[in-house]
Amino acid sequence: MRVDANFYGGVPMPDAGHGGPAPTDRRYGNTDFIACYDNLTHWAKTMDRLGYDTMWLTEHHFQYEGYEVTPNLILFGLHLAKETERLRLGQMFNVVPQWHPLRLAEDAAMMQILTNDRMQFGVGRGTVPREAQSLGGVVASGDNEMSAELDRINREIFEESMEIIKAAWSNERFSFSGKHFTLPPTGIPDRGSFVTDLTLVPKPIAPIDVWQAVTSPPTLDYAARVGHHAVMPARGIEGTRSWWNSFGEKAAAAGWNIGRSAGRCLAINIHVGMTTAEAREGGRNAHDEWIKFLSPYGRFKHYAMADGSATPFNHMPSLEDSVAQDMMAIGSVEEVADILGRYRDEVGVEHFVLFFDMPGLTRAQMDRQLELTASEVLPRLGITLG
Repeated sequence: MRVDANFYGGVPMPDAGHGGPAPTDRRYGNTDFIACYDNLTHWAKTMDRLGYDTMWLTEHHFQYEGYEVTPNLILFGLHLAKETERLRLGQMFNVVPQWHPLRLAEDAAMMQILTNDRMQFGVGRGTVPREAQSLGGVVASGDNEMSAELDRINREIFEESMEIIKAAWSNERFSFSGKHFTLPPTGIPDRGSFVTDLTLVPKPIAPIDVWQAVTSPPTLDYAARVGHHAVMPARGIEGTRSWWNSFGEKAAAAGWNIGRSAGRCLAINIHVGMTTAEAREGGRNAHDEWIKFLSPYGRFKHYAMADGSATPFNHMPSLEDSVAQDMMAIGSVEEVADILGRYRDEVGVEHFVLFFDMPGLTRAQMDRQLELTASEVLPRLGITLG
C-alpha cells in the first residue's frame, strides 16, 4: 500500500469558508506567497519524518486569490529534495499545454538526476483560462460549444507534447512533425549544414513513469492506451469502481496488463479528527472554501442531486453531501479508516493520494492531519508508513 499527499499550495487563509470573501475578492501579495512556501517546506519535512511516500504539488499561475501559488513544481521540488532525506517529490500536475514540451522534458530529466531519481512526473491538460491563454495555450472553461472546441485543441496540443517529451527522453536523436509542432523547425542553418534532428541534454537516468489526471472518458481512453498511470479523483465507491475497472480493461486491451490495482491511484480529500464532531468543525470552513473556489469550473458536477435531477455545472455540495456520497473522507479516525478501507476492498485501491490541503488550515493543523492519519488512521488499515 502506497500513501502520498497532495498540496495545492495556498496562502494562509484564516477567513476561509462560506462566510468569508468571494474568491475573486481575495487578493494576496508576496509576503503571503512566501508564507505558503515556508509552510510547504515545513510540511515536506513532516511527511519525510512520518514516512509518507511522495509529496505532490500543483502548477498554477497568476492566482492573486491565493489558492494555488506554486507556478514551477520542478523548481520547488528541487528545493524540497534538499530539505528532506527520502521523500519523493511529484507534480500533480505540470500543465503541459502551458509549457514548451522540450523545456519540460529537459527540466524533468534534470530534476530526476539532481534528486537521484526522487522525482515523480505528473501531467495534466489544465483548467484555468486566465493562465492557459496568457501562457500561449487554450483550455475549456464551461459546458458550451466554444468550450468543446477549445478542449479539442487543448487535447491535440497535449497529446503531441507528450509524444515529443517521451521521444526526447528515449532517443539519442529525434524529430517530430505534427499539427502544432515541427521539431526541429525546417531550415535552421548550423555550421555549414541544416539541423534535421535534436538531442535532449540531459536525458533521464532511469525510466520516468507518467502520471496523468484522468477526469473524462477520452482522457481515460488515451492514458490507458499510451501507458500513463491514472490519477483518479474519488467519485464515490460505485463511480470510482466503474472508472477504475474501465481503465484496467482498456490498458489490458492495449497490451498493458495492470491487474486490479496497479497503474492508477485514488486522489481523495481528507480531514480527520478523533471524533466526528471534531473533524467536521475543523474541516467545514476548509471544505466550503474549496467548494466555492472550484465550483465555477465544474469540479463537482459528478455529485448526485438528492431529488434525482441533473447536476448543474457549477454545483456547490455541502460537507454532508461530500461525506454521504463518499466523495471525501471527513470524519473520525474510525470513519476515515472505514471509507479508505472500502475504497481498498471494494474498488482495489492500493495507492492513495490524500488531499489534506483544503484552504484555511494552519501549519499546526496540517501537521496534526498528517500525524493523526499516520498514527491512527493508517494502522487501522494495516498500513505502517516508512
